[in-house]
Amino acid sequence: MTGDDFRPNDFRHRADAVRSIPLQSVLRQWGAERDRRDRSCWHTHRGPLSITGCKFFNWHLSQGGGGAIDLVMQLGPMDYRAAVEWLEQHLGQHPGSSLAAEKDAVSPPACSPTSSAGIGSPAKTGPQLHLPLANLANLKRVRDYLTEQRCLAANLLEPLIESGKLYADSRGNAVFLMVAGKANRPIGAELRGTGRRIWHGLARGTRKDAGYFWIGPGGSRKTVLCESAIDAISCFQLESARICISTAGVRPSPAWLAPLLARGDEIYCGFDDDAPGNAASRQMIERHPTIKRLRPPAHDWNDALVAD
Repeated sequence: MTGDDFRPNDFRHRADAVRSIPLQSVLRQWGAERDRRDRSCWHTHRGPLSITGCKFFNWHLSQGGGGAIDLVMQLGPMDYRAAVEWLEQHLGQHPGSSLAAEKDAVSPPACSPTSSAGIGSPAKTGPQLHLPLANLANLKRVRDYLTEQRCLAANLLEPLIESGKLYADSRGNAVFLMVAGKANRPIGAELRGTGRRIWHGLARGTRKDAGYFWIGPGGSRKTVLCESAIDAISCFQLESARICISTAGVRPSPAWLAPLLARGDEIYCGFDDDAPGNAASRQMIERHPTIKRLRPPAHDWNDALVAD
């Protein structure tokens, strides 16, 4: 099938595009934890689950299946259509999927090895960080998407752009820089497509446990954890007295959370008001009882902002 033959509204092709998303990516998005002793076993809110390649089996429910769609249907629980739409929204297109053939799709950048030259330092283990190169020609497209479709205030975006925490890449993706430490050393980036099809992901080599995207006044003692950079900006726009951090997905206990808790600040879990967000929030609060739940007024903070 060629790009000219692809019809975006063909649900079968959409399902084929997300079915091969790695099961590990789906489980992490739902806040599941890998067993330390058995690397094929994952602990989910619906009981222990084993995966072998693209197959999985839930020992608590005595049910199994194959592929990302089946897994989401079990974790949800959701019907087939809802599972496909959830995968599209939260994990986007898989690099090997048929969605890559769509001409107008905004896809993750194919970064060259030199794209992160001079920025940060690579981890001793794991892939080297490759941040996409900034492209000023696409900056207006990113600005328009964030202000017109996401209703983010231009006066909040401009300082982020000027500081390099937000920029456009060569494919028109919005790039939100993730940093660590007082020096704000780059450790990765969230990528958000600005085309007709929803897509988001991470720059290659991003180490989510090492840092995060954040916005807010440095002296604030109140912090809200959000699922994405756009949600963090939206949350801050709704209440500018707090620091808003993106966890880049629903994760109940990122490694950088402990130092924040040690400071004694008020920390709120502001994950989406949906099944994955509520499940991860419960897990986070069970592990860190001082954290409080702060549900967004709508499904997520950006939905609340758009509706406000």
